[in-house]
Amino acid sequence: MRVVHIIKATRVAGAESHLLALLAGLRARRYDARLIVLVEPDKPMDGYAAQLQTRQIPVERLPVRGDFDAGLLLRLRVVLQALRPDIVHTHLIHADLFGGLAARLAGVRVVVSSRHNDDAFRRRLPVKLLNRVLWRMMDAGIPISDSIAHFSIEVEGAPPHKLRRIYYGLEAGPPLDRAAARRDILGEHGLPPDSLLVGIVCRLVEQKGVRYGLEAFLQITADFPQAHLLIAGQGPLETELRALAAPLGERVHFLGWRDDTPRLMAALDVLLVPSLWEGFGLVILEAMAQQTPVIGSAASAIPEIIVDGETGLLAPPRSADKLADALRTLLADAPLRHHLGLLARDRLESFFNAARMADETAALYEELYARSG
Repeated sequence: MRVVHIIKATRVAGAESHLLALLAGLRARRYDARLIVLVEPDKPMDGYAAQLQTRQIPVERLPVRGDFDAGLLLRLRVVLQALRPDIVHTHLIHADLFGGLAARLAGVRVVVSSRHNDDAFRRRLPVKLLNRVLWRMMDAGIPISDSIAHFSIEVEGAPPHKLRRIYYGLEAGPPLDRAAARRDILGEHGLPPDSLLVGIVCRLVEQKGVRYGLEAFLQITADFPQAHLLIAGQGPLETELRALAAPLGERVHFLGWRDDTPRLMAALDVLLVPSLWEGFGLVILEAMAQQTPVIGSAASAIPEIIVDGETGLLAPPRSADKLADALRTLLADAPLRHHLGLLARDRLESFFNAARMADETAALYEELYARSG
C-alpha cells in the first residue's frame, strides 16, 4: 500500500519529529510511505530532508508561496497523479487544505488528517468554518491526544465517528549514562559538581509559558543556591525572556537551539514544561526516555502523559507559585526524583512507544482502505 504524507514545515518541531518515527515505522511494516514537504522559498528544510533520506524515507519538496498559493493545488495534484497513492495523510492546516483538495482531485480513495494542536488561531471564525468544510472531505482524523479529539469535535465540528486517537510514540533506546551527560553539561557551562539543573526545552513563544517557569525559578533560588536554570530553544520572545532573567544573573543560561536533546535531558534533575496549551508535548517523552522527572502544567494533553504524583508533578497553567512548590518538592528530594524518573520511563515504554503508534496507524489504514472498496 502506498501512503503519501503531506506537511508544510518551516522548522523541525513536534509534528515533523513525529513523522520521522511514524514513516520509518510504516516502511518497516512494508508500507510504501512517502512524504511531501511544502516549503517556503527561504526555508528549504535541507536538514529535515537529509534526516528523512538517512532513514530511507522518500521525500519531495514543493514550494509554497504564501497562505493562498492557488498554484500549489495544481502542483500537488500533478505530483499525486504521478505517485498514485492509495492513501493521502495530511498534517497541519496548509496540508489539510491543499493536500486534501489535491488528493480528491487526483482521485485518491482515502484521505486522512492528523490533528496535532489546539492553537488559538483555530478558534477564529474563518478557520473554524474552513475546518468544518475540511472535515467533510476527510475519511478519518487522527487526534494525537484525547484533548485534541475533544477540541476537534467542539471547535472544528469534527464528526466523532471519524476520529481515532493515536498517541505520539517515541523511538527510545536505552537511557544515556546520566552521570556522563551531567559531567558534559556542567563542564560546558563551568558549573560545580553539586549543581541542581532545571531545564526548559522549547520554542520561545507565548504558548510555552516560559515566563512562568522563570518566575517559579526565581522563587526557589534562595532555598536552593546551587540550582541553575537551562533554557534551550529559540523564538521571538528570547529578548523579553532574557530581560526577565536578568535579576538572576548567572543562575539562568540560555543555550539556544540544541541538537543533543537526549544528552541534555539526561543531565537535568528536573524538566519544566509550563505550557499554556499543548497538543501533546513530545519533549515530555524525550525526558521520560532519559528517566528525568517532569513538572508540567495541567493544560491540554499534558495530564494524559504525566500521572500527577506517580510519573511527574502537575501545576495549574499560569501559576508560577504552584510550579515553584513542585520545584521545591523535587529539588529537595533526590530519591523521589529517581523514583518518578523510573516510573516515567516505564510509562513511556508501555503507552508512548513508536511501534504502538505505527501499528495503530497501519490498522486504521487497512480499515479505511477496505471500507473504501
